[in-house]
Amino acid sequence: MIVGVVGGGQLARMMIPAAVELGIELRVLAEAEGMSAGLAATAVGDYRDAATVLAFAEGVDVVTFDHEHVPQEVLRALVEAGHRVHPGPDALRFAQDKRAMRERMAELGAPQPDWAPVDSRDDLERFLADHGGVGVVKTATGGYDGKGVRVVRDADEVADWLGGALAGGPRLLVEEHVPFIRELAQLVARRPSGEAVVWPLVQTVQRDSICAEVIAPADVPPHIQPLVDDVARSIAEGLGVTGVLAVELFETSDGRVLVNELAMRPHNSGHWTIDGSITSQFEQHLRAVLDLPLGSTALLAPASVMVNIIGGPASGSMADRYQAALAAHPDVKVHSYDKAARPGRKVGHVTAIGDDLDEVAYRARAAAAHFDA
Repeated sequence: MIVGVVGGGQLARMMIPAAVELGIELRVLAEAEGMSAGLAATAVGDYRDAATVLAFAEGVDVVTFDHEHVPQEVLRALVEAGHRVHPGPDALRFAQDKRAMRERMAELGAPQPDWAPVDSRDDLERFLADHGGVGVVKTATGGYDGKGVRVVRDADEVADWLGGALAGGPRLLVEEHVPFIRELAQLVARRPSGEAVVWPLVQTVQRDSICAEVIAPADVPPHIQPLVDDVARSIAEGLGVTGVLAVELFETSDGRVLVNELAMRPHNSGHWTIDGSITSQFEQHLRAVLDLPLGSTALLAPASVMVNIIGGPASGSMADRYQAALAAHPDVKVHSYDKAARPGRKVGHVTAIGDDLDEVAYRARAAAAHFDA
């Protein structure tokens, strides 16, 4: 079996060990030389070019993705040429376009914040007036890690975006500013035959709009886990998702959970599963896109904490810090993405597991600190 992955980032890199264990050949279409998944890269080319992606797809059993940025016309060209594409273009559309996602969530009855499309300044001013004078404006396409998102109290704060949208640039939407008490993520994996499994709900901790930590399982009221389990499964089924789907959520002070965003691929909120679950999200994704039976999502320990290494060492490499980090924390797993250090860039992560959450979190944070500037 041969799986072709479009995109050469760290998500493709972390599929490699799972593929080796399953005896699956992994081929990667990387955007450039020297990317994280270079160990499995078999081609370098532009994922926006249909001819390049079609040539890459020849000889693989299924095409999947490291990111959601492949244009719809390229995805549909793959399908029309007879290639198996998971997730397919009809599903990926809702991870690529936040306006389409919001519309579809409403059709599925998924809980979500109030929102409205923004096609003019008047649209935004009307929404702000109806929602306490504050809203969250997003570009419908292209945003990630806080990019393409602004909390606004006046339309002038997004005048540049409004001008671009009116001139044919990215479309906009506005959402209510949700007073949440924590951010959560529910991962679900689904295969084409319909089988679906979920991992325990996790809490994500954001700093500067970047995921800094993931705590598994999340410490939430008992009614929330079955609720988000149902929501995630219904979204995966309703959108026809194949592979791993991450449903990012807000938990509000009155006990509600609201869908924030979707990601149709392995996700940062699931990296802890490599060391903390019987089946990692990366192995599960490969099983799912090949329509193989899905693995157990049971925890290997009562608590897991993943801490992202953001920025990386100001001098030297990650490997230069291994001697001290591994000696001090032999029970913590370090994962390097083989990326050059840069402020705000995720260059690796560490995961600790154990019985006591506070102790596990301390070990994970202390290990990650060895790789700070």
